[in-house]
Amino acid sequence: MSPDPVLAVDDLRVTFRTARGAVEAVRGISFTLHKGQCLAIVGESGSGKSATARALLGLAGPAASVTAATLRLSGRDLSTLTEAQWRRLRGRDIGLVPQDALGSLNPLHRVHRDVGEPLRRHRLIPRALRPGRVVEALAGAGVPEAAVRARQYPHQLSGGLRQRALIASATIAGPPVLVVDEPTTALDVTVQAQVLLELEGLKAGGTALLMISHDLAVVARMADHILVMRDGVVVESGPPAAVLGAARHPYTRQLLAAVPTGRPYRDPGGEARPALLEVQGISKRYRRPDGTDHAAVCDVSFTVTAGRTLGVVGESGSGKSTVARIALGLLRPDEGDVRFAGARWSSVPERLRRPQRGRIQLIQQDPLGAFDPRFTAGRVIAEALRSERDRTARRRRVGELLEAVGLPASLAARAPAEMSGGQRQRVAIARALATGPELLVCDEPVSALDVSIQAQILALLADLQAQRGLAILFISHDLAVIRQISDEVLVMKDGAVVERGPADDVFDRPVEPYTRELLAAVPTLPVYP
Repeated sequence: MSPDPVLAVDDLRVTFRTARGAVEAVRGISFTLHKGQCLAIVGESGSGKSATARALLGLAGPAASVTAATLRLSGRDLSTLTEAQWRRLRGRDIGLVPQDALGSLNPLHRVHRDVGEPLRRHRLIPRALRPGRVVEALAGAGVPEAAVRARQYPHQLSGGLRQRALIASATIAGPPVLVVDEPTTALDVTVQAQVLLELEGLKAGGTALLMISHDLAVVARMADHILVMRDGVVVESGPPAAVLGAARHPYTRQLLAAVPTGRPYRDPGGEARPALLEVQGISKRYRRPDGTDHAAVCDVSFTVTAGRTLGVVGESGSGKSTVARIALGLLRPDEGDVRFAGARWSSVPERLRRPQRGRIQLIQQDPLGAFDPRFTAGRVIAEALRSERDRTARRRRVGELLEAVGLPASLAARAPAEMSGGQRQRVAIARALATGPELLVCDEPVSALDVSIQAQILALLADLQAQRGLAILFISHDLAVIRQISDEVLVMKDGAVVERGPADDVFDRPVEPYTRELLAAVPTLPVYP
């Protein structure tokens, strides 16, 4: 480790001006980061992690006030930089991998343009060499068919592929300091393993990493030092063995207790249950930009029964989300059929499905992107209650739904941007419940949440299932979450089902090599002496 830190922070404070007054998001934290070191910051949503990271890149925003006794990068004082000076610094001297891949990539640009932006802005290599370097960076970040993906637009990529494109963009100029904000949140376990290997390679080559993550197993693997933040302050600090192996602060122990380890919610089954969703031999093909066909889903069949959860797991691009869209009746399969509650579903016109849509509801991965930012939480939920013409009754029902998902009725007056990630996800669940559904389709509903909020949402879904007899189709790349919530599991690869069965059998006695490969790639918390 070099004697002088590449990044030195002392008494950092970040205050935001809001309509309700000043909010001090970061309250006097200090740390140093050396060449070839990884410093990880963990904590719940709203703890100040991302505000800290963005302050180090001059991206805290116009409503923020950033002060520090010391804020230095490679000996350079950052506290007095103009925006023009920050632009010359970002990408070349310090890079950022943001969490929101879809919001961070320009929807009007092909992927290669965003990934290659640091090379153009800082004129690092000749123009003729940039396309090849972009493809190399994408491949290094785990993007399959990198040359093809480089020519696509962000909306044509899965969430995992978009996240990998951001990693490629952040690393392409080789900055000595890299801030990674939840870099593996949207990635399946095998690609996560590839990305972590790449980050470990950068670290071994001398890159200093500041990592923000809610995945404590990833933190245990990568970090040399950990800061645990809560309400803008550091409540515990130290090497991984001390923080994760012998936590002293109650809050740190609370985070560790929330890490998924098993299946506490499993339905014992026994009695026969009616089949609610029957998917029979569905297939779906898409035309690629180069004119070739891509088989997204190949001959997939399964059944979801009342009161039980079917988990669908697989890598990015395995066809999970396409299956969800077909199950919802938002996409018609090329072959096969879907039946809902015993009646034809995928093969009938939308006008015949529409009266039944309230019986099957979707909980999306990104509630912030799914909500109209101009609407309050109450109006978001009330949209699903338009059949109730009495405004007083509708307002009362909104309050009841908020309370059903563990939120105060007063939250109805807040806009989505004024809520935490966990609160927004609960509002999304409340909206889904508004129509009294029999089936919930959950597409990565907890992937962006920290472990304690994730545990709360999974427990909430299990409670709602027990109370209402809901059937749940739960799609995720997170194997620990799938094991915790599912009664039965489908494992998908390249559009096909490669393994299926009761959750315990699939996880404890996997048959297929691919399933064993997935399970072997799952990061786990080490047992510290």
